[in-house]
Amino acid sequence: MAIHDNILIKIRDMKDSLTPVEKMVAEYVLANTEEIPHLSIKNLAQFSKTSDASVLRFCKTMGYSGYRGFIVSISASLGYMEEDQKDPYTDIQPGDDLPVIIANIFRNNIKSIEDTISVINWNEIARAIKVLRESTRIVFFGIGASGLVCIDAEQKFSRINKMCHAYTDGHSQLTAATLLGKGDVAFLVSNSGDTAEILDALEIARKNGATTIALTKYNKSELADLSNIVLNISTPEITMRSGAMGSRIAMLSVIDVLFAGVASAEYQKVQKFLSKTHNILAGKRRK
Repeated sequence: MAIHDNILIKIRDMKDSLTPVEKMVAEYVLANTEEIPHLSIKNLAQFSKTSDASVLRFCKTMGYSGYRGFIVSISASLGYMEEDQKDPYTDIQPGDDLPVIIANIFRNNIKSIEDTISVINWNEIARAIKVLRESTRIVFFGIGASGLVCIDAEQKFSRINKMCHAYTDGHSQLTAATLLGKGDVAFLVSNSGDTAEILDALEIARKNGATTIALTKYNKSELADLSNIVLNISTPEITMRSGAMGSRIAMLSVIDVLFAGVASAEYQKVQKFLSKTHNILAGKRRK
């Protein structure tokens, strides 16, 4: 699988959190991708019924210093978009045959992981690994499906002797956040970035001096805006539970990357812990 940075996926995921005028630019770009590389900033402003300044603001919101860099990225992404259209996200439909369900779920999960590679910031991953390595303890916060991601993270980091714990209900999260301090990491998981309980925990953790890491979809959100480090995933635009499944798989993949990054960097130190935990678990298996 080729690793590429696809600006069209970023626009798709960010679209609903843009300002109304920026959203007009985004919708025109997504509906007319083939012609965008041939348009001047004035043309795009005219066709999207906005202004030159609005188009430029949109480019800056998407991470570009100017219009030219944005157009170059659009051109590079067009080939990848053709592949995406051959294999789009597919929602669960009533009465689907089992082979169709199997194919669609696996395809959605694969696409969620591939699209996440396009939106995740590698520098933020590196910063997160450094912070997790240096932390006194790690506390994972998540509600519902995000809580399952936290439990997985706790299980992994515990194996290399990191002091960590996952909290998956609102009351215990408030207590845990209150006890955090400098040197601790609050790792907050929320697909939307707007989960009330997670934002409450974030506010308390920030006040107490803990470093905050957010794992959330590529979007503008309060969680992303207020966290020290932001790790983004890509989520499909479909309505049924298959969407949540895809985001969960992408989040679990990011957790795997963080765990592998920490374990690899500290391999001499953690090898004995991995061996000990492997051996004790292997000893419990029935012959």
